[in-house]
Amino acid sequence: MKIITSVILFVVISLSCFNCSVQEKSQISSPDGDIVMEFWLEKGSPFYSASYKDKEIVSPSALGIVLENNDTISAKLNVIDTKCESVDETWEQVWGQQHVVRNNYNGEKFTLAKKEGSNRIIEIEFRVFNDGIGFRYSIPEQENMDTIIIIDELTEFAMVDNHQAWWIPALKDNRYEYLYNCDPVSDLDTVHTPLTMEAADGKVISIHEAALIDYAGMTLANTGNNVLKCYLAPLSNGNKVEADSPLKTPWRTIQVADSAADLITSTMILNLNEPNKIENTSWITPMKYLGIWWGMHIGKYSFWESNNHGASTTNSKEYIDYCGDLGIDNLLIEGWNIGWTPQWYENRMHVFSFTEGTSDFDFDEVTDYADKKGVNVIGYHETGSNIINYISQIDSGMTMYHDAGMNSVKIGQVGSKLNMEEWHYSQFGVNYYQFVLDKAADYQLTVNFHEPVKPTGLSRTYPHLMAGEGARGQEYNAWSEGNPPEHTVIIPFTRLLGGPMDFTPGIFDITSTRVHTTIAKQLALYLTIYSPIQMLADLPENYIGNPAFKFLQDVPVDWDTTYVVNAKIGDYYTVARKDIDSDDWYLGSITDENDRSFTIDLDFLDNGKEYEAQIYSDGKDAEYDKNPESIDIITKTVSNNSQLTLNLAKGGGQAIRFMALN
Repeated sequence: MKIITSVILFVVISLSCFNCSVQEKSQISSPDGDIVMEFWLEKGSPFYSASYKDKEIVSPSALGIVLENNDTISAKLNVIDTKCESVDETWEQVWGQQHVVRNNYNGEKFTLAKKEGSNRIIEIEFRVFNDGIGFRYSIPEQENMDTIIIIDELTEFAMVDNHQAWWIPALKDNRYEYLYNCDPVSDLDTVHTPLTMEAADGKVISIHEAALIDYAGMTLANTGNNVLKCYLAPLSNGNKVEADSPLKTPWRTIQVADSAADLITSTMILNLNEPNKIENTSWITPMKYLGIWWGMHIGKYSFWESNNHGASTTNSKEYIDYCGDLGIDNLLIEGWNIGWTPQWYENRMHVFSFTEGTSDFDFDEVTDYADKKGVNVIGYHETGSNIINYISQIDSGMTMYHDAGMNSVKIGQVGSKLNMEEWHYSQFGVNYYQFVLDKAADYQLTVNFHEPVKPTGLSRTYPHLMAGEGARGQEYNAWSEGNPPEHTVIIPFTRLLGGPMDFTPGIFDITSTRVHTTIAKQLALYLTIYSPIQMLADLPENYIGNPAFKFLQDVPVDWDTTYVVNAKIGDYYTVARKDIDSDDWYLGSITDENDRSFTIDLDFLDNGKEYEAQIYSDGKDAEYDKNPESIDIITKTVSNNSQLTLNLAKGGGQAIRFMALN
């Protein structure tokens, strides 16, 4: 990946930074001066606070780590060194919502030592961006500390008010797959991050973490008085983290913005991750794909071998033909291997083979046929959360895919806990997913994790980590009461702040399912739910002859620029994106259960160009629960001086391609 550096300034000052004595509060400001973070010791214990545009957003909050035997690195501390830095640089993404990213912050690292006793040393590093704050702990090498066992992290986020928060519960069987609730901070229990809040004045704050590697995932526990404390997902033995020295924690992040729209274009989570470690990225390609998937969820096919087995040789070849007919180059085949049973999703140490096909599936015949037809097959590994079984076969399974010329794999971890005993987002889970990701790089396989650990921006470092699930996706519309219309206008401001989601949009046969949207909204989801891989999830026969399918053929999955037109969490969201490979722009607008009308300026379009606006809108009589498949398709000529009125039905949306004419 090419790195473009515009300005880099690094300054190191020992003992004093930003004109602040170590005995006083040390202030670090964002480059634009809007965010001011303060750090200090109070009776030897570390605290921080933060303000935005002269208003406090985080009240004094505790910091620190507790090791085994109650060895607390949070009291009786002195500052023995400080180092400051200011960075302003740009870098290019392999793929993303915007091609060029600016990394601009002021930072300071404090080295603290205990005054007596164990003489422990800990470092706390802060980086303050224009869009938020990141901080992390480091425990450097020191005497009598080869192994580090953490039993608690004392990090607090003391909110200044009882903000409205969008949340899902943590430490529950269904991982992250819950509908979001909106409640005051005071009503929260223990919740997942990203946790996004809205203040009374409209400002938004989101708490999350970045660069989660070899550490426990952070959840947030309500301790009263609007204080949220870090609660690390425990290992089965009760410890939170077990590591060798030295140790660096993930970054704890606080994103802040004047409005929800600004959260979407924040790049702080990415910037707190390390640069790309994959030297040759030519095999990492954004894509759209069909799948033998939806039919199994709605009951047309079975996951397991039967008279209506979805992943049979016959069905697979038929779907390959559909790929040719529809102009889609990639096909996911799920359920082809031995081990699938009607109980495959139940919590048990289910055993799958990752190299042996069912009696009605011939791997070589299918992959050879796909190759002749110019279709790339996406492999599938369902572990059933039996990690012991998967790790024992991972090399043979990935070798099989690589040798067949495949370059992508979807990996599922269905189950309440890994190996029936470890949380997916515990340190065990975090290290398992990293191990699999490293293995996939060895075999040049891009990865789509389902039932993953939440994304924390690691796709910057490992760009073959294309997407994950980590939220309640489209499949719930097949066999549950379905996702309410507001669900898709919440997750862009919560789950998606960490990274791309494989939501699997594109259902056209809505009346016979529980898909609580219109067709126009299904099209718009390709813009509003960002991912560099996008499934065209419906049965392919439902696309044949449908004029709305043209938008799915056209819409890209990799972008040069992203611009948010309007947004209100849980209500509506409109975003415009520019194709990285052309001068075309695309727009998606979605709403909740209420119909809405917007008149928007098209000033995001390029100056001096005219565009043919190909508009896919809800029909005049469309509603998600009454007439969801009604859609109007029109064209008109526009420029960046034009305005458009978007009319969104209840549970509806609008999708537009702006095709450059000159």
